This record gives sequence, C-alpha cells and structure tokens, in this order.
Amino acid sequence: MAVATMATINLKQKPFSPVSSSIIRQHSGIAAPCFGFRGSPFSSSRPISIKSSKNSSNVLKPKIVRSVEGDGAATAVAIDEEIPIEKRYPAFPAVLDINQIRDILPHRFPFLLVDRVVEYNPGVSAVAIKNVTINDNFFPGHFPERPIMPGVLMVEAMAQVGGLMMLQPEVGGSRENFFFAGVDKVRFRKPVVAGDTLVMRMNLVKLQRRFGIARMEGKAYVGGEVVCEGEFMMAIGSNE
Repeated sequence: MAVATMATINLKQKPFSPVSSSIIRQHSGIAAPCFGFRGSPFSSSRPISIKSSKNSSNVLKPKIVRSVEGDGAATAVAIDEEIPIEKRYPAFPAVLDINQIRDILPHRFPFLLVDRVVEYNPGVSAVAIKNVTINDNFFPGHFPERPIMPGVLMVEAMAQVGGLMMLQPEVGGSRENFFFAGVDKVRFRKPVVAGDTLVMRMNLVKLQRRFGIARMEGKAYVGGEVVCEGEFMMAIGSNE
C-alpha cells in the first residue's frame, strides 16, 4: 500500500480551502498530483510526495484529500485510496426530460434525436444531449462494418435543440411548429460512434419576430471536443 507524506500548513486563521490537482508531477516512478492551497505558502508548484510500492503501476489514481485540524494548524493528507470509476462521473442534469421534450417537439421515433435538455437560457442558448447507442436504427446501414452516426443526423439533432429554444413561450410559443430553413458553414470534425454522448449547444444569434426567422450558431461535442459545428436558420410557422 502506498505511503503518503503529510504537509502541515499554518493557515493563520483562514478557513481550510479546497485543493487543486490541476498540475501533475512525476515522482517515484508514478504520476503524483500537486495540491495547492489558496492564500497559503504551500503553492501548487510544490508537490506532495507519494511513495509507490513495488506493485504500483504508472497510472495516476485519483486521491481523496482530507483535512485534519488541531493546535491551530490544518494538515492536508493525501490518502492513497482509489475512487471507483462508477462513482467519478455525475449524471447530466435534466432541465427538460424526454417526456417534456415530447410535449414540445413533434418528432417521434425514429427521428426524435434529443434525449435531455441540460441547460436552457430563454432567448439565449440551450444545451442538450443525445445518447448514441448501437440500437439506433441508422447504424445497420451506416456502416455495417464501422458504425458511424451520419453527419446529417447530427445536424438534425442540433436543429431540434434549436427548435426547443424557439418553441418555448419566452421565444416563439409552444403552440407553433418550427421548420429547418437553412444551414451554412457546417463542418464535421470527428466521427461519432455508438457509446458516445453527443452534447449539443445552440446559441440564438438573431430573432426576427416580424418574419418568424431565427439565426443560430451550433456546436456538438463528444468528451469536450467539437465534432460538428455550423450556422442554422429556423422559421416559425403555424400548425395549419
């Protein structure tokens, strides 16, 4: 079991502040995080040494950091405890769940390509996700030997996020339909495959209420990297 060294810092009546592990150092053959304390002489440029045993690997394990207070000083202890991977990643928030999305969008299977809205700023922007699975009906034909989400469906999914923005009462009214009127400067940066979570952000650039036209900019991400981007034009029309 790895042994962690302790660093004692006099905080001079300042509350114990969170640590930062953004800087990674190499020590004793393994990658060890540097912990910094705001407002203290123990800066992020001085790493906590973590000794490794003979069976240690070169893979950085997440550390749980605890504080121990006593005698007017706070002691930070980096404990060699691995956080289980299933507990590291929180779920996306649900501003609008799939049932609420179905109440707004007219799309249905197999063309409803938005699973959850995770952020919504009326008249400004919306962020939503599409969970890409091997059960999506486009994978058997695109392509049988290498399943890749079609680029046109990424654009359609982003347009649906834009539709959710327009069909809200604050922007266009939920009783009206929207139409995909145009797209420009679309670029596909990386392939999207089964198992990916497509995170789409749409920003409303200009809304011409008189003509029922909205211009938007959109980007889609997987793992924080842009996979698709473009400019969109949407039109609001009546149900008739």
